[in-house]
Amino acid sequence: MIGMFDRENRGTVSFQDFGALWKYVTDWQSCFRSFDRDNSGNIDKQELKTALTSFGYRLSDHLVEVLLRKFDRFGRGTILFDDFIQCCIVLYTLTTAFRQHDTDMDGVITIHYEQFLSMVFSLKI
Repeated sequence: MIGMFDRENRGTVSFQDFGALWKYVTDWQSCFRSFDRDNSGNIDKQELKTALTSFGYRLSDHLVEVLLRKFDRFGRGTILFDDFIQCCIVLYTLTTAFRQHDTDMDGVITIHYEQFLSMVFSLKI
């Protein structure tokens, strides 16, 4: 996340940048708590699906399970706060990159393998 707020690309954040980062994290904390229905301190599969649906994503149960496995640091079937942020940022970033190629907004793109690799590796995640 520091990279997102490092406006001068130095690997650090200024005091002003830190203020923006702090607000960003506290906003995410409120969001996380609103979906952590059982107040367990983590997000389970159903809570994750509810969160992503409310963000406008229509993902299959299988893909939600894939995301859960990918961002479940301890293999408990749940995602912690920082992993939830990372999951949402990665999903948003990949979706934005996909939409640049989905000009008719039908959810389908046709690109060559090297275009795909270029697209993915050029992302700041």
